[in-house]
Amino acid sequence: MFYLVLSLILLGIITMMVGFLRNRHLNKMLQRGEITELPSIKQIQDMECCGQHEVCERDSLLAAVSKEIEYFDDEELDRFAGMNESDYDEVQEEEFRNILYTMKQEEVPAWVRSLQLRGVSLPVGVRDEVLMIVDDVRTSR
Repeated sequence: MFYLVLSLILLGIITMMVGFLRNRHLNKMLQRGEITELPSIKQIQDMECCGQHEVCERDSLLAAVSKEIEYFDDEELDRFAGMNESDYDEVQEEEFRNILYTMKQEEVPAWVRSLQLRGVSLPVGVRDEVLMIVDDVRTSR
């Protein structure tokens, strides 16, 4: 435990020294005219997609990406909350399929996230179709 605390303190001291040396180096560059101003933190204006990820968050199927529930004229699907993905019958599966094929392909990842946040599982047959559509959307960009 002692060594852990000691190493954390040492790491903090090293970090402070590196920061001090970096700032000193940048100030010297500024005085010599090599740079016109000190670097600053850049704000990302477009929160939709920053382009720095292999998979854009707006295309992600993970509910953890967004906590906002968005409805796609599919409020009636809330009655399936908590139902197992393999317990749907053909009529219920077709209800999901009808909603899926009436929306724009770009909206499908957001729809799936919304369903996850609402506790609604996709039927097994529809899930495979959703994954194909999402893959098409990702590869077309």
